[in-house]
Amino acid sequence: MRGRDSPDEHLSIGAYIATRLPRLLPTLDPAPNPFALLALLNTQQWLAFLVAFLAWSWDAFDFFTVSLTVDDLAKDFGKSNKDITWGITLVLMLRSVGSIVFGVAADRWGRKWPFVANNILFIILELGTGFCKTYKQFLAVRALFGIAMGGLYGNAAATALEDCPPAARGLVSGMLQQGYAFGYLLATAFARALVNTTSHGWRPLFWFGAGPPVLIIAFRLCLPETQAYQERERVRKAGLAAGRKSIGSTFVEEGKVALRRHWLLLIYMVLLMAGFNFMSHGSQDLYPTMLKNQYSFSANAVTVTQVVANLGAMTGGTVVGYASQIFGRRFTIVFISIVGGALLYPYTYVSSHAIIAAAFFEQFCVQGAWGVIPIHLMELSPGGFRTFVVGTSYQLGNLVSSASSTIEATIGEGFPLPPKKGVKRYQYGKVICIFMGAVYAYTILLTVVGPEYRGRTFEAGEDKDLEEAVGHDAIEQALHRERQRDLERETEGEKEGEGRVEKV
Repeated sequence: MRGRDSPDEHLSIGAYIATRLPRLLPTLDPAPNPFALLALLNTQQWLAFLVAFLAWSWDAFDFFTVSLTVDDLAKDFGKSNKDITWGITLVLMLRSVGSIVFGVAADRWGRKWPFVANNILFIILELGTGFCKTYKQFLAVRALFGIAMGGLYGNAAATALEDCPPAARGLVSGMLQQGYAFGYLLATAFARALVNTTSHGWRPLFWFGAGPPVLIIAFRLCLPETQAYQERERVRKAGLAAGRKSIGSTFVEEGKVALRRHWLLLIYMVLLMAGFNFMSHGSQDLYPTMLKNQYSFSANAVTVTQVVANLGAMTGGTVVGYASQIFGRRFTIVFISIVGGALLYPYTYVSSHAIIAAAFFEQFCVQGAWGVIPIHLMELSPGGFRTFVVGTSYQLGNLVSSASSTIEATIGEGFPLPPKKGVKRYQYGKVICIFMGAVYAYTILLTVVGPEYRGRTFEAGEDKDLEEAVGHDAIEQALHRERQRDLERETEGEKEGEGRVEKV
């Protein structure tokens, strides 16, 4: 398939570089009916997608509660807006710790229980944020929140996409990623409904945020592990017969193989995710502040603009994710990033309410590019450490980009505007525009030079790393047992069918 690399290719550096532009060309595969693609998912796959989407949405909601209450938090704690943005920065910095801890746990013991633990911590820490009395308490709770939040992304991606039919991966990836925009949309709406509408100021927004994870936990407890994880676990158990001391030792051996064979790819994924996270946070985190501070938008106008922007993001992620199944992951990311760069000027320099249109299309591009990422990372990642690698590359990218809003706020103070009603004002739009231009250029460059494994199988039997770790015989033994179980189930089903016919 043109435009797709093989994970088993071993090219010299020169040969690899020579393939980057030819393999970037769009593959122009036939465009399937998107509804037909969605119909490929069975009930269990839909439920797995839904619980992952809801969890990822609420992860985003919890994150953006601070972004949308910067002014209120600064006033309550007696700090500047720049000081409060450190609450955002701390969350981003410590998410990589959570991705490592929960990612390793999910790859070793399954997706379900680390997912549940993440959401329990969300409940505790969102309540804790709402009860903070001092700025130091606020920073401490948000730092812990960053650790809890870090473990969710990789788990959500694995839960939603591991068992997804290959033809539907691009579309489902785009839909999953838009949980981020949906969470932002929910945070915007509930911030307007709950912030400063009672005597508790901004606190009800955080108290409310602790509620839905209870339902998400209950939902996840009703679902089994993914079929892909169960198959891999059967192979690990079969490895015991091949001389392994324990499943844990097999897991460790898989890690050694993956690190030895894919260390350069892992570094690349972190660098790519740094660009994507700069793109997301650089375009969004300080944007509400820009609308209020520089362009004097009312609270209602800011809310409407943010809602429209996130509708654009949700539309873009789904459409562009679907397009990546037709044109290729890399080409789609590069194309939509170029369009997003072209829209930066109206996104940051239009001072009237017409900026709503620019916000819609800019976030269409930003989150459109992001719509490709869940499945792109899943396909690039070593199979045995899929949750860990997807989550950690994403969160280390977050770590690199963690100071985005602080950088923009600090640079913005170097471009003052005449104050209004005693409030200091800055040219945040200029800063966001220049910052995002550089980010788009970086992201395009990294995408062009990187690999693409579109269509890669997630089956344990096709995993060369696992074969090296446990041996070919262990894989064959596990798969043979599974085939026997399938035949037994088919035979039982046929007998039951015959019995029903006889009764009739």
